[in-house]
Amino acid sequence: MSNRAVLEVIALDAEDAVAAQSGGADRLELVTDMAADGLTPTRETYARIRAAVDIPLRVMLRLAEGFAAGDVSGVDALVRAARELRAEGAEEFVLGFLDENGNPDLVAVERVVAELNGCRWTFHRAIDRAADRDALRKQLADVPGLDTYLTAGAAEGVDAGLPTLLAEAARRDEPGYEPQILVGGGLRLDHLPALRSAGVDAFHIGGAARPGGWSAPVAAPAVREWREALDG
Repeated sequence: MSNRAVLEVIALDAEDAVAAQSGGADRLELVTDMAADGLTPTRETYARIRAAVDIPLRVMLRLAEGFAAGDVSGVDALVRAARELRAEGAEEFVLGFLDENGNPDLVAVERVVAELNGCRWTFHRAIDRAADRDALRKQLADVPGLDTYLTAGAAEGVDAGLPTLLAEAARRDEPGYEPQILVGGGLRLDHLPALRSAGVDAFHIGGAARPGGWSAPVAAPAVREWREALDG
């Protein structure tokens, strides 16, 4: 079995997707509006990206900034978005909602996941804002399709969250800790040795793939630098 680490790159459009794949990305997270930390792209955007690359795509299901799903109408809108993207052929997703107390919004999560018909999905960095990370993992342990947590270990980013990431990696065989840890959020190349030594094998980059900033496209050489660091 290959021990190649997963490298996931944020893509906003087909140009980003092609550059990321060329640089060695294994998977893309598809979003729009990074000013709001990444919202759901249109089904047309998904279709263009799907036609441009052949690596897996995880599509964000998030319609507003923050980690609340909103009221009943907000959850209904998320369900519709999931349904439309599934109809367009999307097979992997990213989502995650908290209630006002920082607990997982199980009603919203379960309603959206029911629309995914068993598709694999990532619980995103809402875990880094949760009141109790351990409780959240255990509450979500039986939700179908959850195979990944995107996390920096702390809301402030990997610098602050590294001890938590290392501790959680050591618990990978415990209930609630089986999903893959996908590290992202202020991730730097110098974080990799400690994370790899702890057995972390999935990494997520956004701004690091764009030396020109978020107004510039993904640069294949920047992605390749990460690919080579992970492979080396």
